[in-house]
Amino acid sequence: MAVTVETLEKLERKITLSLPKSSIQSEVENRLKRLARSVKMDGFRPGKVPLSVVSQRYGYSVQYEVINDKVGEAFANAANEANLRVAGLPRITEKEGAPEGEFQFDAVFEVFPEVQIADLSAAQVEKFTAAVDEAAIDRTIDILRKQRRSFAERPQGAAAQDGDRVTVDFEGKIDGEPFEGGKAEDFQFIIGEGQMLKEFEDAVRGMKVGESKTFPLAFPEDYHGKDVAGKTADFLVTVKKIEEAILPEVDEAFVRSLGIADGSIEALRADIRKNLEREVKARLQARNKQAVMDLLLTQAEIDLPKASVEAEIARLREDMLDDLKQRGMKDVEKFQAQLPDDIFRAQAERRVRLGLIVAELVRANELDPKPEQVKAHVEELASSYEQPEEVVRWYYASPERMRNVEAMVLENNVTDFVLGKAQVTEKTLSFDELMGQQD
Repeated sequence: MAVTVETLEKLERKITLSLPKSSIQSEVENRLKRLARSVKMDGFRPGKVPLSVVSQRYGYSVQYEVINDKVGEAFANAANEANLRVAGLPRITEKEGAPEGEFQFDAVFEVFPEVQIADLSAAQVEKFTAAVDEAAIDRTIDILRKQRRSFAERPQGAAAQDGDRVTVDFEGKIDGEPFEGGKAEDFQFIIGEGQMLKEFEDAVRGMKVGESKTFPLAFPEDYHGKDVAGKTADFLVTVKKIEEAILPEVDEAFVRSLGIADGSIEALRADIRKNLEREVKARLQARNKQAVMDLLLTQAEIDLPKASVEAEIARLREDMLDDLKQRGMKDVEKFQAQLPDDIFRAQAERRVRLGLIVAELVRANELDPKPEQVKAHVEELASSYEQPEEVVRWYYASPERMRNVEAMVLENNVTDFVLGKAQVTEKTLSFDELMGQQD
């Protein structure tokens, strides 16, 4: 029988479902008979409870269960027959005045929109490129040397400078009053590495052992200590020790300490280059994927299913609450009530819209990840580990981890497809720009 689908508004639809009461009653009786064979009731042996007693006790709940099952099955069949792509769960209500011998239900639901993507050949997108230069390798070696540095006390009378480790006593006061966390003795930090606020480092830089100094320090508005954020404190600092950093020489012993078997500097630089190129590739993929996704959002005007947006809002809310729990926040459940949906709505709508566009692009152009692509991506992810074979097995042992890999490959496929269709303008970034090392 043909299914009649009524359009209510935009993506909302309604179907009326009819179920013969006889089929409901027949299924209810069958389930009650099965239940009677196993149910336990006081005064009766197992399996010997009369059907009338079972029906009296469980008849209503079994009928409710049967109707739910039958309505769900009827809705699925009707949606399939009408070739509907249903978004979310239907709202089902029983109709009054149904013909004799029938139950009737109205199923109100949303459908996914038809997604029409504009001609990508007319779209413009910026593609980022970058390369690993010798300077980047040199800076990486310097970082490795700093990680293995030692310290030696400077001669008496030497002034503290960038890179020195200083030991200080300090005390801060706001409006003449001490505050929590504002005092320490024998406190160590390295000048120029951002371990302390800039005003503090600037004050200590140039001081000598035994010297004291008083200076003002303005805490930023977004400082993690809420009691002092946005306020200005007066600090008294006394330098007790100054130690200069001693970096190891880049020699065979240093290279071997980094796991390079032959101890040659050439092998070290080659290994660093390989690792940096892997990181550059990953960051370029992320930048280019973001550019492509931003472009795709402009290539289709679509109505969004409310059910999909609400489900995404619920996911975003749950993610935030999980993050707060991991950070140690107490009474997260109470905080949840203070989170209105509008906080998440824009991000949820973006995700749903982008998901619909990407899904249509994948369907129309067969961009689903191939097994060989997934395998290659897993092996690439594992290649930076000492025992890549174990990492590969770790990925394949978890369906969830593999779904995440497949999602990454799919996004890469979409990115490559769009960059192959659109009008691309290449923009070369320096290594520092890409890695976020620019001031």
